[in-house]
Amino acid sequence: MPDTNPPRNLLPKRTIRDAAGLAAAGLLPHGADAAGLEAVAERYAIAVTPAMAALIRPEDAADPIAAQYVPHVAELETAPHEVADPTADAPFTPVPGVVHRYPDRALLKPLLACPVYCRFCFRREVVGPGGGLLDTAQLEAAIAWFAATPQVREVILTGGDPLMLSPRRLGWLLERLAAIPHIEILRVHTRVPVADPARVTAELAAAMDLEKPLYLCLHANHAREFTAEAATALRRLTGAGVVLLGQSVLLRGVSDSAAALEELFRAMLRHRVKPYYLHQLDAAPGTSRFEVPAEEGRAILAALRFKVTGLAWPTYVQERPEGGGKAPIGPRWDDNALS
Repeated sequence: MPDTNPPRNLLPKRTIRDAAGLAAAGLLPHGADAAGLEAVAERYAIAVTPAMAALIRPEDAADPIAAQYVPHVAELETAPHEVADPTADAPFTPVPGVVHRYPDRALLKPLLACPVYCRFCFRREVVGPGGGLLDTAQLEAAIAWFAATPQVREVILTGGDPLMLSPRRLGWLLERLAAIPHIEILRVHTRVPVADPARVTAELAAAMDLEKPLYLCLHANHAREFTAEAATALRRLTGAGVVLLGQSVLLRGVSDSAAALEELFRAMLRHRVKPYYLHQLDAAPGTSRFEVPAEEGRAILAALRFKVTGLAWPTYVQERPEGGGKAPIGPRWDDNALS
């Protein structure tokens, strides 16, 4: 594979899944280490959808969209503090696909495939095109666990990305969970409406139209991700009664300024998405280049506090060690100043 990009004449019509495809689409930075990127691809999955490829500005070496999706040789460097399972899912997995860390809610991971593979993903050791799809027996076992655990009132579908399921399969799963009497809330964590908005069909939206409350938590990190196509997808979801929340990761080179976060949060609100969580980066292998120290994150938020409506204000959180869950780490205020 050549070490320079060919002219970028045509946008890809299918998801790009390898370094050669990125080079052919003109999406690699000038002088990229082709052999190094192929080594990255052997360890960590690559997927860049046409929707995201169209947003990348390859002439900009600091493009925030490319930073999220285009692999980098630094991913092969594991820092001493980085671990394969930074959120400690494994010790809290009573049955395959379920993670139970909090008393009143639990995760259900029906599959481990995503429309795109973020270069900072905290589950990057397990997600990929193989999918980690739970079969029917495993899903039945997971549903039975929820039915037998009355203290759990909320099911959070995550993965991978639950909206990679077919509308029929997703609807079946949601209906089964909603039928459990003590389950009061369903939540879906996804990147699909921005990363692959064409997947949000009327059928998919209808699958989420339930009697019980369903919240969709959208992962987006930059205002440019809110395209016209994403707007259509999100409007389709709100039309089905889905409540939209937003979650983002504080990332070096993507969202590490008050201006970038302000644009992102304002873009969310314009599309009826309430900013919910701003995550401190989880220490997954090969992600140090994205790290923003928490003190810097607090200062960024402090600079933003009086510039935006309270509707745009998320909770800044960090995972506690050994599966301790998310803890708020946002700015602390006295009468007049940040402490």
